Amino acid sequence: MTAFVSADDVTVRDATVRDATDRDVGRIVELLDLGSLAEGKEDPLDLAPYVAALAEIRRQPGGVLVADWEGRVVGVCQLIVFRHIQSHGALCAEIESVHVHPDQRGHGVGHILMEAAIERARHLGCYRVQLTSNLARPDAHRFYAALGFSPSHRGFKLALP
Repeated sequence: MTAFVSADDVTVRDATVRDATDRDVGRIVELLDLGSLAEGKEDPLDLAPYVAALAEIRRQPGGVLVADWEGRVVGVCQLIVFRHIQSHGALCAEIESVHVHPDQRGHGVGHILMEAAIERARHLGCYRVQLTSNLARPDAHRFYAALGFSPSHRGFKLALP
């Protein structure tokens, strides 16, 4: 497995960023559902697929990071690392599924979560970190811009049956 930067030392106030564990899956699913624009999309009653996904994700560089605040997971994001054919075959990172519990927004939790993901991508040798954000999320767009991300592309998605 590729070495990576531990996010354990990244703190703001009482929050710490760390790798997600199986014990965190229920709370992660709750955060995904709270942050979704399509309510009820996740299934908190069947955690087995999420646990299996986390096990597979752990075998790859990147990972699922959680922000732990006073012993409770209050934020999550996934860092996906892949090899590009462009840029001389360099590694690229994509940040997905960024969610902070509504009660903890505005306290810096999202900031340390994103900084930890960016630092891990840097440590892994990625030449770029990218993300997409739904057009219906102007607050998120301001947040990403404040972190230095620029709206350089327009994203498209195709849902498959």
